Amino acid sequence: MNRKVVCFHLQEAAEQLNEMVERFESKAKYSAEEFEMDTGHLYHHLNTAWNGQNQTDAQHRKCDPSDFAKFRKFPKEREFIYLRSLRSIS
Repeated sequence: MNRKVVCFHLQEAAEQLNEMVERFESKAKYSAEEFEMDTGHLYHHLNTAWNGQNQTDAQHRKCDPSDFAKFRKFPKEREFIYLRSLRSIS
C-alpha cells in the first residue's frame, strides 16, 4: 500500500467533509446541486484512496485519464470486509 497516496486522498476527503459539515451547521444556503457536487468531490477522494492504494508515486504524479477513471470508481461491494461480516450476522 502506498501510504503517502492514501493519506493524501484521505486528507482531501476529510477537508471536503469538514467543509460540508460547516456549511450545514452554519445554516448557510446550501443547494441540492452544491451538496451533490461536494459529495462527488468527497467520494472521488475516498474512492481514489481505496482503488489507488497500490498506485506508484509516478502514477499518482502523472494521473493520466485512464488512471483517473479507474481510481475514482466506486469500489465493488464485495471488496469491503465489513459488508461480508454484516451478511453473516443477518
